[in-house]
Amino acid sequence: MQNQYQFKDQIVVITGAGNGIGRATAIMMAESGAHVLAGDLNHLPENQATFSRLGITEVKCDVRQEADIQALIDQAVQQYGRIDVLVNNAGIGMVKPIHQVSVEEWDACIDTNLKGTFLGCKHAIRHMLASGGGSIINTASNAGLLPRAHDPVYSISKHAVVALTESLGLCHGKDNIRINCVCPGPVGETGMMNADVSNAADPEALIQSMIRASPIAAANKRMISPQEVASAICYLASNDASMVTGTAIRIDGGKSLGVSPQSN
Repeated sequence: MQNQYQFKDQIVVITGAGNGIGRATAIMMAESGAHVLAGDLNHLPENQATFSRLGITEVKCDVRQEADIQALIDQAVQQYGRIDVLVNNAGIGMVKPIHQVSVEEWDACIDTNLKGTFLGCKHAIRHMLASGGGSIINTASNAGLLPRAHDPVYSISKHAVVALTESLGLCHGKDNIRINCVCPGPVGETGMMNADVSNAADPEALIQSMIRASPIAAANKRMISPQEVASAICYLASNDASMVTGTAIRIDGGKSLGVSPQSN
């Protein structure tokens, strides 16, 4: 998928950039001229050739650790003098009823999805205030728009990401810092989705049930691609969205709109 937006010499930091939406965004922005720092806890060998060709810098980063996220963002500023765009994309899922969730599992999900986003915003905004503005895009989920019965802790974390986005968008509009989020799902070929599918008793049945839950995905008989979400992130980071802040873009084929006709 070709990116219509240009990011020539823009300084971009992306977390969770090793696979799925993060990787697609890193490649799309780098191909459009951005200098990209790709933070991830795990660097995959299959990314090395493409990232090297595009000049994408891989940095080991655990977003649950403030020192890691601060070092990632500070590296961008030390190397290029500023940060223009931050994409807080790192996240994990959790499919488990609340009465079975341990404190350790709660902490892992909330710390990765919410605290990691908070830490990214905290340290990026610090530099963006000094440089006169910037753009932050957080990856939430359709689970952050409507509650989901099968993964309540994940849903809680993504609702909080949407609220964080709106609150910070309101706080920092006066500083010319735009803060938005995307709410995707079901997205194929991501680390989270691949893990869910591989752990399913019937992987193909799970895939088809996810597709059926999204009206447009069902109409097209496929999941949403990481590149389609990356395109929305690129829009939010671009000058075309210069007056857009505090918004949550649904990229879920209508999944979060309500009860679909076939479910009646």
